[in-house]
Amino acid sequence: MHEQKALENNRKSGLISHDVLKNLSGLEIFQKMLAGELLMPPFAETLDYALLQVTRGRVVFGGKPKLAFSNPLGTIHGGYLATLLDSAMACAVHTTLEAGKGCTSLEFKINFVRPVFEATGFLRTEGKIIHVGKQIATAEGKVFDENGKLYAHATTTLMIYQL
Repeated sequence: MHEQKALENNRKSGLISHDVLKNLSGLEIFQKMLAGELLMPPFAETLDYALLQVTRGRVVFGGKPKLAFSNPLGTIHGGYLATLLDSAMACAVHTTLEAGKGCTSLEFKINFVRPVFEATGFLRTEGKIIHVGKQIATAEGKVFDENGKLYAHATTTLMIYQL
């Protein structure tokens, strides 16, 4: 299964050299991550999710929430979904940037539409660009289960900067 291979590649995590990042476009960075040629960020290993698809202006991450991510009520903490959404939206924007450029979130808004439990199973998070300018970009994201049921959606504004 493609998702399982991506999660296995996710085990190879660490920081990517600043020199490497400065010399690859955003799309090239994520294509190389997907191919296992570049390391995934360490927090992706911690949260056990991985990059599944990448095209210019769109990325898809996937992962399975763990019991360890639960709040006292037994639902998966909203911070888990927030991280998935923030990552997908920012990465979607980054795929449109030329070499030597990066982006960071200025703000984001999330709507949770139903609770997530460990038993919910595998979640897919899709990020898509809305607009990319010279200094500011906007994007949207959605979290779905394997049956296409929506669990959360979000929008973000990002700042584009020189690496």
